[in-house]
Amino acid sequence: MKVIIPPHPLQIKSQSIFLAGSIEQDRAARWQDEVIKKLKDYPCTILNPRRANWDDSWEQRIENFHFNEQVNWELDALDIADVILMYFDPNTKSPISLLELGLFAKSGKLIVCCPQGFWRKGNADIICKRYGIQQVETLEEAIEFIMKDALRNLREE
Repeated sequence: MKVIIPPHPLQIKSQSIFLAGSIEQDRAARWQDEVIKKLKDYPCTILNPRRANWDDSWEQRIENFHFNEQVNWELDALDIADVILMYFDPNTKSPISLLELGLFAKSGKLIVCCPQGFWRKGNADIICKRYGIQQVETLEEAIEFIMKDALRNLREE
C-alpha cells in the first residue's frame, strides 16, 4: 500500500481510495489513520487529504497559495480515485464533505458512512438512497466493505 498526502503529486499505479470526510482542523477523530492501518496489506494507493503541515492561519481564499493548492489537490484526487470513502464524524459539521458528497453523488465511486448524530444525516441518507450510493453505519463496516467488495470489484474490471 502507498499513501499520498498533499501537496505530493498524485502518481498512482494501483487502485486508489480517497479518504473524504470530516477533518475540521483535528476536531474530528483521526479516522483516516484507522483506515490506513487496516488496509496496509492491500495493493492500493490511499489518497489522504489530511495534510501533515496544515496551518490554521492560512486564509481560505483563492489567492492563498497553500489553501488553493490543498483544495485543488483534493479535487484532483477525488476525480482520479477509483473509490471514495466518505466519513461524517458526528462531532463535526463537515460542510466541505457535504459539498463533495453532492459533487460525486453520481460518480458511482462513493461509500458513505454517516453515523447517527451527524447533524445532517437525513440529507446524506436521502442523497445516498436517491443515487444508489453504498451506505454503511460504522467506519468498521466501511473498511470491511472496501476490503471485501470495493477492491475485489476493482480487480475484476
